Amino acid sequence: MTRQLISTGSPFERAYGYSRAVIDGPFAFVAGTTGYDYATMAMPEDAAAQARNCWTTIARTLEEAGFSLADIVRATYYVTDVAHAEPLLTVCGEVLAEVRPAATLLVVAGLLKPEMKVEIEVTALKRRV
Repeated sequence: MTRQLISTGSPFERAYGYSRAVIDGPFAFVAGTTGYDYATMAMPEDAAAQARNCWTTIARTLEEAGFSLADIVRATYYVTDVAHAEPLLTVCGEVLAEVRPAATLLVVAGLLKPEMKVEIEVTALKRRV
């Protein structure tokens, strides 16, 4: 299997030299995904709404590569304020209730843009059937 790069069309990807995801063998590495709706480039104010947008982007990206949310084995969550952790984790619990990947939550000083409150990255492993 060859290395495949996947883009969501975000202007940041080309400008900043990264891909939303890199598929390499049975692994999918989805880069830090923020709460933008990439069709409109709108960012909701609410941390939970940003988390939902993150998961929508991640699900679409994984699907494009032939993976699903069920293939996620590792997740890293970033929030810019500890107050955003509970809303983010509640959404993660809804999305990943049965998947339950190994996960880490980090509270960081900030993300690239001040409106970004949440960022998520995941690693998925396609299981052979």
